Amino acid sequence: MPTRSEAVQLLVDGQFHTDWSSYDVDSDLLTPADAWHVTLGPRGRLPASVVPGAPVELRVGGERVMVGRIDEVDCDVSKDGRVYAVSGRDGAAVLVDCDANVGSFEQIGLQDIVTKLVRPLGIQQVRIDADNARLREKVSVEPGDSAWRALANVAEANGLWPWFDPDGTLVVGGPDYTKPPVAHLVLRTSGEGNNVLRLAERRSIHDRFSHLTVLGQARGTRTEAGRNGLKFTAEDTSVGAYRPHVVVDHEADSVAVCRDRARKLLMDGRLKGYTVTATVPGHRINAPGEASDGALWMPGQRVHVRSEPHGIDRIMFVMGRRFAGGRGQARQTTLTLKEDG
Repeated sequence: MPTRSEAVQLLVDGQFHTDWSSYDVDSDLLTPADAWHVTLGPRGRLPASVVPGAPVELRVGGERVMVGRIDEVDCDVSKDGRVYAVSGRDGAAVLVDCDANVGSFEQIGLQDIVTKLVRPLGIQQVRIDADNARLREKVSVEPGDSAWRALANVAEANGLWPWFDPDGTLVVGGPDYTKPPVAHLVLRTSGEGNNVLRLAERRSIHDRFSHLTVLGQARGTRTEAGRNGLKFTAEDTSVGAYRPHVVVDHEADSVAVCRDRARKLLMDGRLKGYTVTATVPGHRINAPGEASDGALWMPGQRVHVRSEPHGIDRIMFVMGRRFAGGRGQARQTTLTLKEDG
């Protein structure tokens, strides 16, 4: 069976551009805007359509992995010739860079508030992946609030998080831990059956808390008086020490919202506290018999990691992946793995 292509292509103004001197394509569920960077030179040339702000579609092996716009175009001229560098981000870039419309929204559901935040900035495709999304009494957007920060606050109040799918759809949801593992990553001391180039494990207590309390309040309405003293404390017994933290959230207008936000923030700290980074050859899952044989690596997948030097034998969640390579360079993928569940 022939190997599927892993070439990185940029589609700009109906034309494909490829054969880069180097490229870097980064995607992470916890990073607000996925990014890419390519270089071309010294004999290459860029067409006039490749300019900052131009819509772009990035593909790997013919498969779309990102939709967004070009951020920067650099041209470096020396005695050796010209070197061009082009970089951009996905659809989240405009939400990160620009402010949301200032205003207050009352008695509004998650789908409606997300749409009102992002539609003015050109985001048309929105999907809510949540079984239950509560009605908010009131949501306020203050001057200077970026659209992404406002969106993240609304998502976190429901225990969710926003990201962009490869086709440009904004998704507000959570990870799916029921998917079967797509691959086995093996690192044995003997070297037998190894399929990773490098594997690193990092443990940290930074940003981890044993008790995280969210304090909220509810503004008064025409029919009800305002309420203060709303609170919920989530606990993480695995921290092993007493490390309390308090977060004041003026948009947490019920104990249920305080609860979901506290649990979400506590788990965010737990995610930051443990990371496994694995570097593998190529950009596809090419091991015969794996659940996603031949598919591109992407965030949201699950893998079984077996590392004898680290004492790891568990299923882990792919939080991020980075494609890198170029002319004369080996294609590699760096996976950021987090605790499953």
